[in-house]
This record gives sequence, structure tokens and C-alpha cells, in this order.
Amino acid sequence: MFGVEIWQFWAAIVITAFAGLVKGAIGFAMPMIMLSAFGSIMPATTALASLILPVLLTNIYQAFRQGPGEALRSISRFRLHIAMVVIFMCVSAAFAQRIPQPVMYVTLGLPIVGFAIWQLSGRSLALPVQHDKPFEAITGIIGGLYGGISGIWGPPLIVYLLSAGVGKREQIRVQGVVFLIGAVVLTGAHLTSGLLNSRTLPLSLVLCLPAFAGMFAGFALQDRLDVVQFRRWTLVLLILTGLNLVRRAIEIWM
Repeated sequence: MFGVEIWQFWAAIVITAFAGLVKGAIGFAMPMIMLSAFGSIMPATTALASLILPVLLTNIYQAFRQGPGEALRSISRFRLHIAMVVIFMCVSAAFAQRIPQPVMYVTLGLPIVGFAIWQLSGRSLALPVQHDKPFEAITGIIGGLYGGISGIWGPPLIVYLLSAGVGKREQIRVQGVVFLIGAVVLTGAHLTSGLLNSRTLPLSLVLCLPAFAGMFAGFALQDRLDVVQFRRWTLVLLILTGLNLVRRAIEIWM
């Protein structure tokens, strides 16, 4: 069925639904959950191809959930970060083969874990208004540099949004917009590379169903979370994201 064993197919359905639930509730971590779990039950190329369409389509919905007007306002407000991500992703892509990926994973993962633990301990890192734009640009540059080399550009954005005290709904929306940019690039690249083909494309398309089912359930959970709970769970997932990056670095080294 779809180029995988029947048990792999149903396992992928359950994993995707759970990843969608987390994405709906917190706004990120779907690719991390899917790729980590899929990589344990199917070939790496099939795992990557399978998540491409669910990630693309759920990010479109997440970005435009409150309507095109709200999405455009968020794009305008955070245009500096978005521009830096796009520019520096293009710049760093040329060096993707020259910089050891384990080094990139560790140098991104450890600071993220440190930041999230610091925040969970109750220490504030709210940004003074006069320093907001420089920090927005710096996190965009970092996200772009890491994105072009490792394909991971989201954590610096989340660090910026949490530090700037952005509201829950706008944080989810901005994450959707920025993640959508990368998802479009990823989809186009693998339509060209052949990774998305007549065998993998149907599986990726079918997995959109549990992805959206999980995400809608997650939205219901997100709407019930107050700001404090939302920040806490976002930070917990940020720690898991950082630790997962460190784990990937260790796996490559070994």
C-alpha cells in the first residue's frame, strides 16, 4: 500500500495525527515529530517525502487561519525577520556541503535548550522596545544561516517571538507564515529532485487527512490554553526540539 507495508501505513497515520495535534496546539514541531518517528519505521527518503505535503498544507492553513488580512499584517510587522531568513537561507545554502552538520545541530540546539530552561525557571527575557528590531534581524539572520545549511530555521523565530512577548494567536500565525516559506521551497526542491514521485506523492497526500484531523483537534486545545500555559508548553517543546538536534548530531558523529 503506497509503497510501504500495511503496518507502516497505519503507524504513519497515527504518528501524523499526533504531530498535527501538537502543531494545532502549539504551532510547530510537526516535521520534527514526523521525521523522527518515520525514520524509525521506513527508509529515510520515504520518510522525508511523506511529510512534505502535510507540512506544506497545514502551514498554509495555520498562516491564514484568521484570514488573509491578518496574515498580511503579520507579514508586514515581522517583515524584517522574514526577509533576513529568506536572504540568508539563500546565502548559506551554498555552504551546506562545507560545514559539518553535527556542528550546526549542536550550536543551534544547546542555546535553544538553555534559553527555554531559563524561561521556564521564571526569569524574564522581555525585549526593550528600542532593541526589538536589531534582535528581530539577528534571529532572522541566524534562522536563515541555519536553514540553508541544515533545513532548520524555526527555533530562532520562536525564541524571538517569546522574548518579544508576542500574543498567542499572532505567534501561531507568524510561525505558520515563516514555516510556509520553507515548506514551499522544500516542496519545489523535491518535486524537482524526484523525491516526490508517483510512489511517494500519493502517500504524502493521504497523510494530509490525519494531519488536518489532528491539527483541528489541536486548535480546540490551543483555544483553551491561557497565555501562561501556552508559553510553558511552547518552551517544553522548544527544549525537546533542541535536544533532538543534539541527538541528531551525536548520531552523525557515531
